[in-house]
Amino acid sequence: MPGRKHTITVVAFEGVQLLDVTGPVEVFTTANQYGADYDVRIVSPTGLGVRTSSGVTIGVDGMQAGFPPGPNTVVVPGRKDWRSAVADTTLIDLVHRLAEGADRVVSVCAGAFVLAEAGLLNGRRVATHWEMAPQLAAAYADTRVEDNPIFIQDGHVITSAGVTAGIDLALHLVERDWGADVARGVARELVVFMARPGGQAQFSARLVTREPRHAAIRRVLDHVAADPAGEHTLDSLACAGGLSRRHLARLFRTEVGMTPGQYVESVRTEAARALLEGGSGSVEEVAQQAGFGSSESLRRVFQHTLGVSPSAYRARFRSTVPEPGELSGAHPVGRTFP
Repeated sequence: MPGRKHTITVVAFEGVQLLDVTGPVEVFTTANQYGADYDVRIVSPTGLGVRTSSGVTIGVDGMQAGFPPGPNTVVVPGRKDWRSAVADTTLIDLVHRLAEGADRVVSVCAGAFVLAEAGLLNGRRVATHWEMAPQLAAAYADTRVEDNPIFIQDGHVITSAGVTAGIDLALHLVERDWGADVARGVARELVVFMARPGGQAQFSARLVTREPRHAAIRRVLDHVAADPAGEHTLDSLACAGGLSRRHLARLFRTEVGMTPGQYVESVRTEAARALLEGGSGSVEEVAQQAGFGSSESLRRVFQHTLGVSPSAYRARFRSTVPEPGELSGAHPVGRTFP
């Protein structure tokens, strides 16, 4: 709320992901340079400093923050070994107590497991790191886990994706609390996106499907993967598997979790990603080689599936080495300087 001091309490604990803590803290404290008024505190279950995932020890302000009058937010970071975190009853108790008095409760990455263990995510839509989403859904069946959003708000609880997504979420909170100008100033200061384009799908690992038990379906999967650009019609796939079209479609839904057409498109998308990351062909050439037929078809699928265009994907993931001329003239805010 503009004009009112806002307390941010970040919960730190042994083995916590370092950037889960420092990323949001840096955003909130930087926002104070641009007109915000955040009182940022770091607490731990023991009141002592904690050793983070990277081996860096961080200090804390105590065991529990007493919330002064005014809005307040509790931020719960994560630990990759989430089972150790949720087994820490002192940590879960601290989070539960803090959440009871909070206006907003926020998690970063695997911090969602801690919130779930504290009973704060029952029935809610939830985001976490794409790699951990299936584990969260399996461990806490009352949650509705989504693996693509960078962050999700459900009521007063906001959960975010992996590690640096905590920076995205913190910027979002700054904008809500103090306005777009303040958030924009922070984004420029930290040289990050004001709003990250696309969702988590663009960062996820190569195609992962269920491992089918049926030998015929495995043959079809291998047949498509061996030649993504092939003419994979329902008839040709049924022939490759030695099945009827109807039986093939039924087995695909049961064993792979998608239709044959969806599988073909996903394999072609992965092929296009690899070509964009490692090749030098044009988008049109990539579309042909991956089996999309045209650059327009490729763009449409990328935009729908990954939330970015093929050109943007290539620019983001091909290399950390700047293209010729970038070192001498390009600036992230679209300006040149004398």
